[in-house]
Amino acid sequence: MAKVRFEHVRKVYENGYVGVADADFEIAHGEMLVLVGPSGCGKSTLLRMVAGLESITSGTLAIGDRIVNDVSPRDRDIAMVFQNYALYPHMSVAENLAFGLRLRGTPKAEVHRRVAEAATMLDLGRMLPLKPAQLSGGQRQRVALGRALVRQPAVFLLDEPLSNLDAKLRLSTRVEIAKLHRAVGATMIYVTHDQIEAMTLGQRIVVMRDGRVQQIDAPMRLYERPANTFVATFVGSPKMNLLWGPLLERDGGLHVRIADGIELALAPPPALQAKLRGYVDREIIVGLRPEHLRLARDDDTATLAARVEAVEPVGNEAFLNLGCGGCDLVVRLPPHDLPVAGDDVRLGYDAARMHFFERDSEGRIDEDTA
Repeated sequence: MAKVRFEHVRKVYENGYVGVADADFEIAHGEMLVLVGPSGCGKSTLLRMVAGLESITSGTLAIGDRIVNDVSPRDRDIAMVFQNYALYPHMSVAENLAFGLRLRGTPKAEVHRRVAEAATMLDLGRMLPLKPAQLSGGQRQRVALGRALVRQPAVFLLDEPLSNLDAKLRLSTRVEIAKLHRAVGATMIYVTHDQIEAMTLGQRIVVMRDGRVQQIDAPMRLYERPANTFVATFVGSPKMNLLWGPLLERDGGLHVRIADGIELALAPPPALQAKLRGYVDREIIVGLRPEHLRLARDDDTATLAARVEAVEPVGNEAFLNLGCGGCDLVVRLPPHDLPVAGDDVRLGYDAARMHFFERDSEGRIDEDTA
């Protein structure tokens, strides 16, 4: 295994489109790092540059202590798992697992040993004689993982490997990948557009948008302290609620006017309150996770008026979709004694769990914001 280092890596295509603007971060030895973002954000382009399948316009890419900008893909000591499995249909599972090793002239005994180890680790033993057409989608994906595993590369690259699986198989295969990483301890770079995959698999997550890195952090750090409104609404399901309006100061307290007659009372810690006072009479954005809103209780001193647009019971919980002064809200609740669509309700909220963002830049407002 090896570390991977991007130093101001940039990718610009011939038509001038910037695929990656300025990637500058390091992936540690043995780390599972996830690149996540919507389609076209540059995450697969970054992965393909590590694989050597995309040229680098500028900057430096290193695997271990070796700069690999001009090194051919076969000499980079990487193994890649694709979303479409890319198995040879005329070969058995055992032959698919062994094919890459045989191409490299690996001794026969070593090939058998590595294939047996991978088959044991991924529970493929009884499938070794079968052809890919005889396997389910999840089994084929495990074979693709095994083919990468037998290589024992410095870096594993996984490009949306679960996209073609149904929900149940995605869950089970995701668990297999997490177990594989713990067992092997290899450096893995995992690309996905699914923030749930990112949150459950990544030791760190790189959130990308329009070719630029938005934030790099541990999963719960992204959830609890998003750097901007894009990260705030991309990470978390349902997404964070955003309410906006001018910040007002009245009777020593801070409020955001969402609409006429609808105000949100703020209760930030003292240092952040001092920072926010610099935004008085300017519009700001306030974020609240769905679990930090609730139907108002008798002891709530500050509430929001809202109208229920739809109710979504999903088993152990329910989501209320509401309108509030032109803003759309989602509230996560227990699935009992719920209002119905069309009801006017009042919402309580956990003011201590609010997030604050600038209206123009959409960047996070913190005590240490410059």
